[in-house]
Amino acid sequence: MEAKAFSGSRGLLYTSPQRPKSMPAWTSIRAAATKKNSTQVKLLTRVEQLKLLTKAEKAGLLSAAEKSGLSLSAIEKLGLLSKAEEFGVLSAATDPGTPGALLTLSFGLLLLGPLSVFLVPEDYPWEVVVQAVVAAVSVVGGSAAFGASNFVSNLQK
Repeated sequence: MEAKAFSGSRGLLYTSPQRPKSMPAWTSIRAAATKKNSTQVKLLTRVEQLKLLTKAEKAGLLSAAEKSGLSLSAIEKLGLLSKAEEFGVLSAATDPGTPGALLTLSFGLLLLGPLSVFLVPEDYPWEVVVQAVVAAVSVVGGSAAFGASNFVSNLQK
């Protein structure tokens, strides 16, 4: 019978009495656990390492949000945290494919603006308005997606 192992906070731990003879019980094997744990994103640890809360405080984001009516009690009343869980915001932030998907979205949106200006004719004033609106939304959305891609990528490092 092989030694049974499970992953714990210290890595891969052996619990079976038939473990390798050179290893005492509950020995951590860091080499085996490093490969497994390298794919896990520790979001709160990364937020702490980047000092995001300190930067938000120094930039005055918290007071600006409170002045606009977005306090912790307002977040609680609106149920924003439960909505974030429903929409999978935290799981998306830890998903390794999210930065690439956001980057692809940003490039698509940034290409949509000039493409719409090129393809939509300018025969009537409303067509010019459509061009301007699509171009503006594309630039703003593409820039936001690009920034979000960079932010999520930095959180996952």
